[in-house]
Amino acid sequence: MRFRGNTQFASAVGVVLGLLCAVEAAKVNKHKPWIETTYHGIVTENDDKVLLDPPLIALDKDAPLRYAESFEVTLTEEGEICGFRIHGQNVPFEAVVLDKSTGEGVIRAKDKLDCELQKEHTFTIQAYDCGEGPDGANMKKSHKATVHIQVNDINEYSPVFKEKSYKATVIEGKKYDSILKVEAVDADCSFQFSQICNYEIVTPDVPFTVDKDGFIKNTEKLSYGKEHMYKLTVTAYDCGKNRASEDVLVKISVKPTCKPSWQGFNKRIEYEPGTGSLALFPSMHLETCDEPITSIRASIELETNHIGKGCDRDTYSEKSLHKLCGASSGTVELLPAPSSSANWTVGLPTDNGHDSDQVFEFNGTQAIKVPDGMVSTSLKEPFTISVWMRHGPGAHEKETILCNSDKTDMNRHHYSLYVHNCRLILLLRQDPSEAENYKPAEFHWKLDQVCDKEWHHYVLNVEFPTVSLFVDGTTFEPFLVTEDYPLHASKIETQLTIGACWQGGNARMAQFFRGNLAGLMIRSGKLENKKVIDCLYTCKEGLDVQLPEEVASAVKVEFNPNQSSLTVEGDDIDAFDKVMQHISYLNSRQFPTPGIRHLRISTTVKCFNEEACVSVPDAEGYVMVLQPEEPKISLSGIDHFARSAAEFESQEGVTLFPELRIVSTITREVESDTDSEAAEGADDDPTVQETVVSEEIMHNLDTCEITVVGDELDGEHESLEVDMSQLQQRGLEMSSSNLGLVITGVNTMANYEQVLHLIHYKNWHTEALFDRKFKLVCSELNGRYISNDFKVEVNVIHTASPVDHANNAMVQPNFINPIHHASVDLSGHNLVNAHQASVVPSAATIVIVVCVSFLVFMIILGVFRIRAAHQRTMRDQENGKENEMDWDDSALTITVNPMETYEDQHSSEEEEEEEEESEDGEEEDDITSAESESSEDEEGGEVEDQQGASRQQQLEWDDSTLTY
Repeated sequence: MRFRGNTQFASAVGVVLGLLCAVEAAKVNKHKPWIETTYHGIVTENDDKVLLDPPLIALDKDAPLRYAESFEVTLTEEGEICGFRIHGQNVPFEAVVLDKSTGEGVIRAKDKLDCELQKEHTFTIQAYDCGEGPDGANMKKSHKATVHIQVNDINEYSPVFKEKSYKATVIEGKKYDSILKVEAVDADCSFQFSQICNYEIVTPDVPFTVDKDGFIKNTEKLSYGKEHMYKLTVTAYDCGKNRASEDVLVKISVKPTCKPSWQGFNKRIEYEPGTGSLALFPSMHLETCDEPITSIRASIELETNHIGKGCDRDTYSEKSLHKLCGASSGTVELLPAPSSSANWTVGLPTDNGHDSDQVFEFNGTQAIKVPDGMVSTSLKEPFTISVWMRHGPGAHEKETILCNSDKTDMNRHHYSLYVHNCRLILLLRQDPSEAENYKPAEFHWKLDQVCDKEWHHYVLNVEFPTVSLFVDGTTFEPFLVTEDYPLHASKIETQLTIGACWQGGNARMAQFFRGNLAGLMIRSGKLENKKVIDCLYTCKEGLDVQLPEEVASAVKVEFNPNQSSLTVEGDDIDAFDKVMQHISYLNSRQFPTPGIRHLRISTTVKCFNEEACVSVPDAEGYVMVLQPEEPKISLSGIDHFARSAAEFESQEGVTLFPELRIVSTITREVESDTDSEAAEGADDDPTVQETVVSEEIMHNLDTCEITVVGDELDGEHESLEVDMSQLQQRGLEMSSSNLGLVITGVNTMANYEQVLHLIHYKNWHTEALFDRKFKLVCSELNGRYISNDFKVEVNVIHTASPVDHANNAMVQPNFINPIHHASVDLSGHNLVNAHQASVVPSAATIVIVVCVSFLVFMIILGVFRIRAAHQRTMRDQENGKENEMDWDDSALTITVNPMETYEDQHSSEEEEEEEEESEDGEEEDDITSAESESSEDEEGGEVEDQQGASRQQQLEWDDSTLTY
């Protein structure tokens, strides 16, 4: 029985093993899955379910095996479909297997779709079975099928009008076929939901209608007397019955049948600096409604009172402006821009000259004292006072502009210019040496300009006993002149003040000024002529007109002095219109002040009865002067160099800026060259950047200031100097102080370059001087545009002392090339001490003679050793690479120190010489920091020589001072 049972068990095991073998054989993955070649699908936006035609089913001939007797073998079958793979970039879909055994699957959206972003999607799909083994080699993939999916739209968007509001103007009494068109758009992607099917006027009881295309027209004739303007609310519907998200407002203005006025006038006119004249009214004409016109008069006013001192002018210093206008020398500027040489205006509030003139404000508590000696005015000689002033109605007290009074003890006013009750008054007291009789002392002018809060230019030409006043270029006579006795003789010095008057007896200021002052000047010895006065007042901007020849005789044009207004008169409307079209705005400044200039046109029209029969309203607009491209002034050149002490002490000194370059550039934004399509795309793409181009320009400079960095200049030992004749040839002036030197005057950058090349620095006490630093800054338009700070450092090279080394005959200074037994020329200046030979001691002279003798002997010996040395050259060059040397060091064998024995014999003698010379104290004065470093290098070099090969001995010269 036991045997029999064992037989049955063995049979069962055999059957199982056979079945397992059959399963393994059946698991061979022979076939690829199969799917359709093309699928079409539909999905609704905001949904993820895709309806495919045909359905997504993958088939595989490798069917699974099943066994149904006492048990089943369940394994991963190669005939099953494990998944689908989608191919494509940024495909918003995924494929999912629903049943692996049947191969059924679905495609669904990963996220909600938007038809407005993309209506259709196309991609490929591929199925793969489950035959993947451990190494992935058994997996089979189907072919790639193309899937087209269309996104169906839903009516999610409402119509939106293209404009926030609509405006139109109609003339009364006329029925229009179309007044204007409103238009709305819908963002839906489908034709049905994106089309606007209807417009509707929501406002009830209005005489207007709108059709399905958005055209609005009136249903009856309109009357200006009944209604000046109609306001309508209009809505829109798309073809899905969605109403507009916001209704739109439509304004329809009703005009009278005809209204005389200026037509074709642009209110905003942009002026780009540097473009010359700009026509203000190129398309303008006067509508007179067919009235019988006999004459027309129009006044055009350009408002510039808010720009600078009444209009755009050059903002150079007043002294420079006087020179540009042709005034002779002798002008003293009492309110200069604060600088190192003119610092008495530092405490006054100022706009710093940016975009406008240098203006100083006096608030009734501020005043300044002018340094003594700046002005010397005598009534015996003619003189001129000129000033820009802005002053409003003030208190009933004297407000002093300029005053010269006793400095101490007394309160006498020698001369002064002040304002009192909107009157301008000049006080001139006679010289005490004159005869004691009455003479004119006070000159009074009653002027509206004194208290109108506007800028005005005042010039007083004084030639005692007469005084002439020019206000804005126009002459005014005094309405009152009072007389007085001369002052009593005294030895009290006087004090010149601005903004108040100094009371010497009370030691305080009084009669403070409230307002703004600029350009206060005194010119002694000569009066200002009318041409210079007009030049100083003339604006750099204004109106201009070029009359066409055919209308020059029919129209009359008149300008005011500063060309801020003009008047046009004529009787021919066509000729009048042509003249108006040729009126232009001109700003001759290279860098004008940006901002708005208001325009106003006032018109008077007369008919046959010589009365104003037609009323023409004033036309108003403005000129917008755009911001000029600001120049960048760059100073460049040699900023660090060294010169010998002898050059600093020479008569010429050291040139500070030998290779200075002054360049001014502006940057422009230029669109890159692309085709038209790319250009259109750039307009829509905010990320497109314009190319920045730098362009060099030429303009003037008015100031260059050289200041000392560090300690102030010591007048006893050093100075900054420049050739004054060269300055005078270029019309420039120079002022200096212990802080530096200032060159002023309007001139070209090239001329400033040439003058700056001539600036020399002298120092005749250089024993303790090692370096000096200077800073150069140049500017244009009184500080409106300022250059970079160009700093220069000059080092002083002190010639080496002959006692610096024990064997000074063998060692050269570290700034002398040791390869050549001669001095090196740095920048054309010999740095060798000319007196070195004269101070060499006699022992050193003996050493030199012996050294030269041995040197000659070694040279002769070297000639015989050349051939043997040549063979050694190649080997030494290989060793020389480690030291990064370029020369043949085998040749150094001729420079083996021949004085080694001699130095041993005379070392004690030379040490005694060093001790004697060091006691004289001269060595410390001649040693520079560079030589100190060289001595440290020598000590390090001696240690290395002791550790180096014994083949090389001490050279003839100290090679530690060599610079490679």
